[in-house]
Amino acid sequence: MAITKSNVAFSLVIISLITATVAHNSVGEILKAHNDERTHHRLKPLKWSLLLEAYANAYAFKRKFDCKLQHSEGPYGENLFWGSPYGYYNYTYAVNDWISEKQYYDYNTDTCQPDQMCGHYTQVVWAKTEKVGCAQVKCLNGDQFLACSYSPPGNIIGEKPY
Repeated sequence: MAITKSNVAFSLVIISLITATVAHNSVGEILKAHNDERTHHRLKPLKWSLLLEAYANAYAFKRKFDCKLQHSEGPYGENLFWGSPYGYYNYTYAVNDWISEKQYYDYNTDTCQPDQMCGHYTQVVWAKTEKVGCAQVKCLNGDQFLACSYSPPGNIIGEKPY
């Protein structure tokens, strides 16, 4: 049997359904946190994707052993979040952390201030992005790791987010 994109997609959805890392109420929390910010720019709201949730879940599980903020280099846009074992970090906290980067983003020049990050923010408000899926794990060392995957991906060089 040949491995196809549809086989991989089906497998990821099955893995996601089995592991069920995102509770139903968390899906609403994640979408609200993203879409509240997108509304400020009159952007279409993101929709939840089980495929993206499965991808984020598989990647978060991989990072469970070291909790490194290292991107998957996969086909989707991606925002990652790390939290210490001494705090409680829900999805809204993580998304708001990404959104807080907007203070460093200059729309006119499509650049970040020197020595600052703003790519998490621009992914959240990327106009062409339609879907999101996220997952969170507690790492073996007690830290927390959260990943959100986006499709179509944002942060295309030479394009503004909205």
